[in-house]
Amino acid sequence: MRILITNDDGIHAPGLAVLEEIAREFSDDIWVCAPSEEQSGAGHSLTLNRPVRLQKFAERRFAVTGTPTDSVMMALREVMDSPPDLILSGVNRGANLGDDVTYSGTVSAAIEGALAGIRSIAFSQVYSRETAGTDAEFAAARHWGPKVIGPLLDAPFAERTLVNVNFPPRAPDAVKGIRVVRQGFHDYSRGSIVEGEDPRGHRYFWFGLHAIEHTLGHHTDLEAIDDGFVAVTPLQLDFTHDASITALASRFAD
Repeated sequence: MRILITNDDGIHAPGLAVLEEIAREFSDDIWVCAPSEEQSGAGHSLTLNRPVRLQKFAERRFAVTGTPTDSVMMALREVMDSPPDLILSGVNRGANLGDDVTYSGTVSAAIEGALAGIRSIAFSQVYSRETAGTDAEFAAARHWGPKVIGPLLDAPFAERTLVNVNFPPRAPDAVKGIRVVRQGFHDYSRGSIVEGEDPRGHRYFWFGLHAIEHTLGHHTDLEAIDDGFVAVTPLQLDFTHDASITALASRFAD
């Protein structure tokens, strides 16, 4: 089995190394193509206003001066001599839960894989202040990652779908198990924007992701993480709201 690994935290991110460890439990044919620098919040964006450069670090290991989407596209079109059987994105440092998937470069790399018809899974590790920057930060992902991937290898994936996985900020033996849940929803109306002043006296604004309220719903990814479970969420790329088609069409009827 050929596996392509990417992320949005960059080629040198510790979470990428964790994902490589996990992937090698399933295959020796591992390829890495990731952004050369952190691209958190890049979403499903493409680099269109400047050239993208490709750097080779080692055999089957490359970095791209662009977004996670750029990285997957370059891997599939320029780097690899044949398509992978599986694309793994992550392990992201921080949660990608609820509406955050629309901003997430980690999830978007898996989206690009799904668009190419390749089985794709995104991984994110929710972290706490206590474990941030320590060896324990990705412990749950390292232990539970193979337990998530194994059952998904031969599971049926509908066309243009992917799977989003989040690990709770707990020690591996404190994780209660794995839940397959739907996407939750945040209340971004209470998100923070921090204002400051640079050394030259100019104002700046910094978007904060903390203090965002969320409502836990039964069987959502938000609830699963708060309850101490690994959250596994199937996502689809068809954004069409079918229930609105008839009502909207009637507005334009002759």
